[in-house]
Amino acid sequence: MIGVIVPVHNEERLLNRCIESLLEAAFHQDLSNEEVKILIVLDDCTDTSLHIAQSYGVMTLTCTHRNVGKARAHGAEHLLGADARWLAFTDADTVVPDAWLADQIRFNVDAVCGLVEVSDWSEHPQRVRERYHASYHTVDGHRHIHGANLGVSSAAYRKAGGFQSLPAHEDVQLVADLERSGASIMWTASNRVTTSARKNCRCREGFGDYLKSLAL
Repeated sequence: MIGVIVPVHNEERLLNRCIESLLEAAFHQDLSNEEVKILIVLDDCTDTSLHIAQSYGVMTLTCTHRNVGKARAHGAEHLLGADARWLAFTDADTVVPDAWLADQIRFNVDAVCGLVEVSDWSEHPQRVRERYHASYHTVDGHRHIHGANLGVSSAAYRKAGGFQSLPAHEDVQLVADLERSGASIMWTASNRVTTSARKNCRCREGFGDYLKSLAL
């Protein structure tokens, strides 16, 4: 079984598109009908995110961590308990391609670090987009790490110690722990997701705050 974990904090505006894209990826023909469980981890949500997730029939967990590292770890442990062999992570403001999961599995490695593409730059001045692309390497062997596009085998995740309880950069820490544990990692440019460049981001010091810093 393949498990997909999405941490959510008040994402009623964008959650529909995320879940719909995950459902398409879950039924990709190259997965050979392997079961995929999508788990929405609702972290201290006060909006309709829970109702939206339930309307699609995906799994849900509610918690009050207010911490993305804890939320990802919580979801991972739940799916590991259900015997997931592979864990895929994305974010609620992200849309994945239909071959997202199939591509991660076919690499036959311990972990896959993919890339992100920004869906809409309209909230930022032109210089932010230019500075971002100047330092973002869309080639195989890149060293970019995104919690919005990360996959890892259950065995490698356990060996590395899983996500730490960090309010930001929990994805970077996990990949560092994977490397220290000897995991084989695919840094691929072909596995890409589309994400938001919104200024009103949910995770302090995350991708949204990084983009805002480029305007300074």
